[in-house]
Amino acid sequence: MISTKGRYAIRVMIDIAENSNGGYVPLKDIAGRQDISKKYLEAIGKELVNGGLLTAASGRSGGYKLSRAPEDYRISEILELMEGTLAPVACLRQNAAPCSRAQDCKTLPMWQEYYEQTRAFFDSKTLSDLIV
Repeated sequence: MISTKGRYAIRVMIDIAENSNGGYVPLKDIAGRQDISKKYLEAIGKELVNGGLLTAASGRSGGYKLSRAPEDYRISEILELMEGTLAPVACLRQNAAPCSRAQDCKTLPMWQEYYEQTRAFFDSKTLSDLIV
């Protein structure tokens, strides 16, 4: 399940893409338009900046802006930064310890297929696909 943090991060990225006009978008403006508390938005923004998806500037004309063009962001990239992984079960996470039951696991193929389909879906969507 995608958390509010992941969903809000996508909304923030869309908001910035639609409202930047090449400059920084103030935090308070994003918070107002998206109805997200400024404090929660600060935490989301910090993660997006630390992950290289946004750049930030402080001061009078500061705020956030995209690090690259909207068509260069995959939705999977945003979600994985905020959620950690899209893997539905622990054994499919990146760098997971080998599962001793993998050879006999009746459900593993189902989870693998689900993960591959989910990943392919979010990989196929870009930020620009979501901008009206």
